[in-house]
Amino acid sequence: MARPISTYSLVACDLDRGEWGVAVQSKFLAVGSVVPWAEPEVGAVATQAYANPRYGPDGLALLRQGLSADEVVKRLTEADDGRNERQLGVVDAAGHGATFTGSGCNEWAGGRAGPGYAAQGNILVSGETVDALAETFEASSGPLGQRLLTSLAAGQAAGGDSRGQQSAALLVVKRDGGYAGLSDALLDLRIDDHEAPIEELRRLQALHDQLFGQTPRDRWLAIDDELRAEIDERLSALGYERLEDWAGVANLEERIDGNDEIDPVVLHELRRSE
Repeated sequence: MARPISTYSLVACDLDRGEWGVAVQSKFLAVGSVVPWAEPEVGAVATQAYANPRYGPDGLALLRQGLSADEVVKRLTEADDGRNERQLGVVDAAGHGATFTGSGCNEWAGGRAGPGYAAQGNILVSGETVDALAETFEASSGPLGQRLLTSLAAGQAAGGDSRGQQSAALLVVKRDGGYAGLSDALLDLRIDDHEAPIEELRRLQALHDQLFGQTPRDRWLAIDDELRAEIDERLSALGYERLEDWAGVANLEERIDGNDEIDPVVLHELRRSE
C-alpha cells in the first residue's frame, strides 16, 4: 500500500485579484509534486491522505466545465473505490470551498470550508491545526500567496503534522500573472526535503518577490546625471557596460524598463554587488 501523505493544506482564492492557490506542508518527500493543483479562473484542488493524484487534473477538468466545488468533490469521490482513505479540498471559480475526509483517514483527520477556502489535514496533532489554517486565512488580507504562507505557519504553530515536518509547497496562479506575462504561475515554490520547510518556503517567497515582484511605477527613481554617473561607475567596476546586461545576470531583467528611470530594488541590488 502507498505511504499516506500525512498533510495539512489550504486551498484558497482571491476573486478580486483573480488568484487561486494551494499551500501545503507534510512529513512526506516532495509533497508539492502530488498535492497542489490550480488553474486561473477555474479553481484549485488539494489531494492528500492515501492521495489519488488523478483528483488534481480530473478535478480541474470538472471545474472547467462549470461544476461547483461541492459537485466536484461528489463526482470525484463517488467514482473512487478508495474514497474512504482520501482527503480532498476544492475551491471553484466562484470562490466556493468544499472539503472531504474519508472515514478511513488516520486520526486526527478532518477539514472545514468557508468563503474562498477549504482547509484540511490528516495524521495531525489535533483539529487545532485546521482551525488555525481557516481562522488565519479569514482574518488575513493582501496577496494570496502571503495569506497562504501565513496560514500555513499558523497551522504548524497549532501543532501541525504529528509525524513532524519534511516538505512544503506554495502554488498560486493568475491569468498571465507569471514570468514576463507569458505564464499563469504567479508562484510555484517547493521545498522537497528540509527540517524547517515552511521557514525555507518563506525565504524563497521573499526572494521570488525581490526578483520578480513589481514596484509601482510612481515609486521608481528618475535617473539624473548624478545617479547616471553612479550607475555607470558601479557597472564598470563589475565589468558591464549596460545596466540591462548586469540585470540579466542578476535575474532582475523583469524590473528593467528603459534608461530614464530605475526600480529602487534594482538600484539597491546594484549598490550591494561587489
